[in-house]
Amino acid sequence: MRSVRNLKTREGQRRRRHLRVRKKVGGTLERPRLVVFRSSKHIYAQLVDDTRGVTLIGVSDGSDGLQVEGKGKTAKSFALGQLIAAKAKDRGITRVVFDRGGYQYHGRVKAVADGARKGGLEF
Repeated sequence: MRSVRNLKTREGQRRRRHLRVRKKVGGTLERPRLVVFRSSKHIYAQLVDDTRGVTLIGVSDGSDGLQVEGKGKTAKSFALGQLIAAKAKDRGITRVVFDRGGYQYHGRVKAVADGARKGGLEF
């Protein structure tokens, strides 16, 4: 029988995976880290400069300027990737490092990456 201390929540496991990814992935001012966070209803993306510890750009699926083509959360995620790419281009950022945030690179997380690539960001 497992002890109570060893019980792990799904969120705790995701955070551990995220820390494992963060050991290898870091953002700079020239090449910031594109972080994705998803909840059951919404999705968020940020560009982070880890050398200074500053968020450069942050968008969510409720942000102004989001133009969704199609239905569902995956379509919103794709549009979110395009929006963050457009905002990054306005700031002169063309190259980023993708941080999946401990989530599987599939579905909405992959849609954000695809939208950002289509918007002109280079991973």
